Amino acid sequence: MSHEVSILDRTAAALPRLRICVVTETYPPEVNGVALTLERCVEAMRDRGHHVVVVRPSQLGVEGSEDELITSGLPIPGYPGLKMGLPAKSKLRQHWQSWRPDLVHVITEGPLGWSALSVAESMHIPVVADFHTNFHSYGRHYGWGWFSQVIYSYLRYFHNRAQLTLVPTRGMRERLIADGFKRLEVVARGVDTVLFHPKRRDAEFRLKWGLGPDDLAVLYVGRLAAEKNLPVVLLAFDAIQKIEPRAKLVLVGDGPARATLETEKPNYIFAGIRRGEDLATHYASADIFLFPSLTETFGNVTLEAMASGLAVVAYDYAAAAEHITDRESGLLVPYDDTQAFIQAAQALVQSVSLRNRVRSGAVLSCEPLGWEQVLDDMERALVKTVHAETQAILPAIATPRSL
Repeated sequence: MSHEVSILDRTAAALPRLRICVVTETYPPEVNGVALTLERCVEAMRDRGHHVVVVRPSQLGVEGSEDELITSGLPIPGYPGLKMGLPAKSKLRQHWQSWRPDLVHVITEGPLGWSALSVAESMHIPVVADFHTNFHSYGRHYGWGWFSQVIYSYLRYFHNRAQLTLVPTRGMRERLIADGFKRLEVVARGVDTVLFHPKRRDAEFRLKWGLGPDDLAVLYVGRLAAEKNLPVVLLAFDAIQKIEPRAKLVLVGDGPARATLETEKPNYIFAGIRRGEDLATHYASADIFLFPSLTETFGNVTLEAMASGLAVVAYDYAAAAEHITDRESGLLVPYDDTQAFIQAAQALVQSVSLRNRVRSGAVLSCEPLGWEQVLDDMERALVKTVHAETQAILPAIATPRSL
C-alpha cells in the first residue's frame, strides 16, 4: 500500500493522525518565546494523537528522549546556552527513510532547518515553515545592518520553498506578502489565562522589592540583549522616577546585556530567568509593563502581561497591534517613536484612572485568547497541507478560520 493511501486510512472522526517531524534549533529548557510556544504545540499535537518527533541540536546536560533526534550544533556567540544547528542532511535522510513523516514542520531557518527543507524536498515530503524571528532586523543592533537585506532575501527564498508558512499576525502576513513571500497563513498565539492572572499578585512579594501597596513596580520581561531596545526601558523608567521616586524597575530575564546593566544600574532589580507560577507572580505583582522591542514577530510577553492585569506600553505592531485597543487595554505608540513611548509611560503614572482602566481592559481582552482555538487552527493547517500534497480531500475537514 502506498504512503499516500496510508494517510487516508488514518481518518478518525474528525482529523487524521499524522506523523510530524518538527525541526528546530531552540527548545526547552531554553527560555524564549519560540521554544516555549513550540513545546506547548508539540505536547498538544501528541495529546491529539499525532506522532511527533522533534529534531534539535544537543543541549548541555539534557538527554534526548525516544521521540527526539539529536544533532550537532555550535554555541551562538553572546547567547550562552543557545546553539545553532549544523547541517544534518545524511542524518535526516537516514531517519526519514526508516520513519517517514507525513509532514516536516521547520521552526527555524538556520543550517539545520535548511537541511530539513532540502531533504524533505528531495523525498517529496511536504514542509510547513514558521516565521518566528525577524533575524534581518537584528542588524541595526549588532553593527551589521548592511547585511540585513541579504538575510531577508534568504528568508524569503527559504519560506517560498515550503508548501505553507505560518505567521502569528495579520499585519505580518500583509507585510510579508508585499515583500514577495508566498503561501502564508495566520495561526495566532494564545495565552494561559489560568496561569497568568491578577489573582497571583502578592503583597509580600512586593515587599521584597521594597514596595508598599501604593508604590509602583515597573516590569520588563524578556532577553537582556541589544535587539530588545532596552535603552528605551531605561529612559522611560527615568521619566517615571521623576514623577514617582519610589518606583522600582524589575527586569526578568537574562542575556548578554545583563552584566553591564547590573554594573551601571545597581538599584534595579534583576530577577533572572523565571518560569511557571514564579514568573506569573512576578507579572501580577507589578503595575506597569514596558515593552519597547522593535524586532518581534509576535511578543508572547505582551499577552502574558495583559492577562496578568498590567498596564502595557508597547509599539503599535506585532501582538500589541493585534490585541491592544489604545487607552482601553493598554497604550500603543507609533513604531520606533522613543519620545512617544516615554510620554505614554509617564501618562500611566500621572493618571491613576487611566492606569486602572487599561489594566482592567487588558484582562478582559485576554479572556477569549486561550490556546485551544490556536491549536485547532494549527492542527487543521498541518492536515490541510498534507492533503493538498497528496491530492486527497476530506469533506469533514473545515478550512482554517481566517484570522
